[in-house]
Amino acid sequence: MQDLVLACHITGVYDVNRNMTLADDSYELVREWAESVAAAKMKGVIFHNSFSDHTCAKYSTEYISFERITYNPAFNPNVFRYFVYRDYLASITQVQGVFVTDVSDVTLAQNPFIHPLFTANPDSLFCGDEPKTLHNEWMLAHAEHLRSQISDYTDYEERFASEVLLNCGVFGGHFPLFFDFLQQLCALHEAYNHTNKTAYTGDMGAFNYLARTRFNDNLHHGAPVNTVFKAYENERTDCWFRHK
Repeated sequence: MQDLVLACHITGVYDVNRNMTLADDSYELVREWAESVAAAKMKGVIFHNSFSDHTCAKYSTEYISFERITYNPAFNPNVFRYFVYRDYLASITQVQGVFVTDVSDVTLAQNPFIHPLFTANPDSLFCGDEPKTLHNEWMLAHAEHLRSQISDYTDYEERFASEVLLNCGVFGGHFPLFFDFLQQLCALHEAYNHTNKTAYTGDMGAFNYLARTRFNDNLHHGAPVNTVFKAYENERTDCWFRHK
């Protein structure tokens, strides 16, 4: 049985988070992620649409591998990555634990799969969070499209308004629970987010909605899963992942 850390790097598409289009074949954008995973001697997979064969050969190791994908512009890269993970995990066997993370602003600090909190909670979803509540100006704008599509979305926003905002830049769990969550997340995007014409991707909205309405009783977020978001706690080693 193997544990996996997965990330996706798609270029050639305007990045709404950085307000730019990422350069093709730039390993520097994923270097810190890859090196942190390899340093922990863990299996990491980077899905990509632009690394050259030379780059993949140069940086592939016994721990880090590259999988080329064909990007479907029907979905924003922030959303399309979940379909990539779903299809990949459906095609392989002998997976025990999985985390999926952002690739350019997340690094691994310690192996989550051997931590007592993880091993003792096979039915839990582990994810990042932010030092703010669900009810905030950015999330209200971000969820405009989903609010118009999902009948109970407004009720969910009101019910969990004062709860901590979850961050989908880091999430994982034991394979059965994780894959169930991932399949439901993809189904939400396929059903409700494919017609999204707003300036927001909907990834945070769908993630928080699903986690809070269907997995809230078995949810672990914040330390030790992640450092404080955007606090740039680069020296912390007591959490599993550093997120900005």
